[in-house]
Amino acid sequence: MEDSLRLDGLDRRIVARLERNARSSFATIGAEVGLSAPAVKRRVDRLVESGVITGFHAALDPRALGQGVEVFVELYCSGRTSAVEIARIVSRHTEVQEAYTVTGDANALLRVRTTDTAHLERTLENLRSEPAVRSSAVCMSTAPSWTTFEIVCRTWSRSS
Repeated sequence: MEDSLRLDGLDRRIVARLERNARSSFATIGAEVGLSAPAVKRRVDRLVESGVITGFHAALDPRALGQGVEVFVELYCSGRTSAVEIARIVSRHTEVQEAYTVTGDANALLRVRTTDTAHLERTLENLRSEPAVRSSAVCMSTAPSWTTFEIVCRTWSRSS
């Protein structure tokens, strides 16, 4: 695997299309970006071999699965709670989708999904009942959701 692969404009457009729909055919992508299906396949194969593309995944709608409430929780722990201990704590709560240790006043930032606000309140109570957890703060507002690569492309286009 190469250390770093330079993506040209066609690669970025192909990756953005695959992020929107990983089931797109090479012919469909080729028609959108102005390449033949075999040329798109070669580029995608190169992106996979180089580690840029690590897989092709189904995107699930949590609301369709009954998980309509998403919040971000700042977790404040007492004393010097290690990242390993924070991982142990949050692993006991299935509502926690992602957890990151952070710098600053909070010890961790959690992405939490629940069925409704009552479920969210129970989840927060359960998190706060953990011995190492001192308090929490919740952000309930949401911004538009973009894929990571779309954000990277926007950054590149501004800096170019």
